[in-house]
Amino acid sequence: MFKINDNYLKLPGSYLFSTIAKKVNAYSEANPDKNIIRLGIGDVTQPLAPAIIDSLHKAVDEMGHAETFHGYAPDLGYEFLRNAIAKNDYQDRGADIKADEIFVSDGAKCDSGNIQEIFAQDNKIAVCDPVYPVYVDTNVMAGRAGTYDKATETWSDVIYMPCTAENNFAPDFPSEVPDIIYLCFPNNPTGSTITKDQLQGWVDYANKNGCVIIYDAAYEAYISEDNVAHTIYECEGARTCAIELKSFSKNAGFTGVRLGYTVIPKDLKCGDTQLHALWARRHGTKYNGAPYIVQRAGEAVYSEAGKAQLKEQVGYYMNNAKVIFNGLQDAGYTVSGGVNAPYIWLKTPDNMTSWEFFDHLLEDANVVGTPGSGFGPSGEGYFRLTAFGNYENTVEAIERIKRM
Repeated sequence: MFKINDNYLKLPGSYLFSTIAKKVNAYSEANPDKNIIRLGIGDVTQPLAPAIIDSLHKAVDEMGHAETFHGYAPDLGYEFLRNAIAKNDYQDRGADIKADEIFVSDGAKCDSGNIQEIFAQDNKIAVCDPVYPVYVDTNVMAGRAGTYDKATETWSDVIYMPCTAENNFAPDFPSEVPDIIYLCFPNNPTGSTITKDQLQGWVDYANKNGCVIIYDAAYEAYISEDNVAHTIYECEGARTCAIELKSFSKNAGFTGVRLGYTVIPKDLKCGDTQLHALWARRHGTKYNGAPYIVQRAGEAVYSEAGKAQLKEQVGYYMNNAKVIFNGLQDAGYTVSGGVNAPYIWLKTPDNMTSWEFFDHLLEDANVVGTPGSGFGPSGEGYFRLTAFGNYENTVEAIERIKRM
C-alpha cells in the first residue's frame, strides 16, 4: 500500500484565505441581496497597464510565425528580462547583482514555498510573528517545524519573532540563533517597514552567525520613504547571506498573469557549495520556465511608458490606503501601516478576537477583511485591510465601518 507524507497531516485546519472564502460564500448564499465589499485578499483590481498590454499583443503575434515562435524558456529566464531586472531593480540602486544571479519564475509565492527544498531538514527557521502563512506551512510540509501546539497556535521547532505595537511591528533579534531567517519588508500583513540601517543590522547578524536570510520584497514598489531599502542588496555584505524574492503581482498587476523572480548571489555559500548552483539544479529539474509572452510583458514593466503607468497605478492603491487609514483613525480605531505598503493593520475594538471582528464586519458592514490571528499568535486582536480594491468601494467600505 502506498504511503503519504505525514508532514502534510500536521497542518492544522485549512489555509487562511480558503477559510475566509468559505465563510464569505456561505454568508453570500444566505444573504443574496447584500453587496459585499472585499478588502481581504491582496489581489489587484486595476487593469494591466497599456504598455504591458501592447507588449503582450506583440509577443502573441510573434508566436504566430515560425521564424519568431518560442518554445521552452531558458532555465534562468530570457536574457532580455533578466538584464532589465538587473539594471533597474539592482544596479541603478547601487546593488551588485548580475543577470545570471536572477532566476525568473511564475511568482514569489511559489519560490517562497520551494526555496526551502535546498536546505537540510534540521535547519532551524525564524519567522516574524505575524507572518505570511506560506513561510511556515511549507516548512511544516518539509518536516522542519516540529509539533503543533493548538493552545498557542505555534510550532515547537519554529522561532517566532514577535512584531507588536511595542516594537513598532518590527522584529528584534531572536534569543536563539536560527539557521534560516524569513523577513518581509514592506511587511505583509502589518504594512510595517524597517530602515536601511535596521536592515543592515540583520545582514550583519546573519553573516556573524552563519544564517541565511530569505528576504521577501514583493511590496518594494510601494515604498515612499527615503530611509527604507528597496532591496536587501543595498546593504553591505548581503551577497554572502541573503536570497531575495520579488514579484510582478503587486507592482504591475500580474496576479492573473504570473511572473516573479528569485535572486541568489554566487557569493552565498555553505562551505564550498554555492546555493546558486543548487537552485539552478532544482530550477532546471522541476520548472519549465515562465512563458515567453509573459516574460515580454515583464520586460515592458521597465520601459519608460511602463514605469510611468505603474507609478500612477501604485499611487492609486496608496490613495486607497490613505482613505482607509484616515477613515479608521477618524472613527477611533488604532491603525498602522498604509505608508510604504498597501496594507492597513488595525487593532480590533472592544477586546474582540480577530475572527469575532471578521464576523462583525461581514454581518454588520458587509465588508471582508483578514483576521490577524490567521498570520500567527501575535496577530490575535488585530485585523488586516487591503488597499487593492477600487476607489469607490474603498470609500463605501469605510463609510459602512464608521456607521457600525
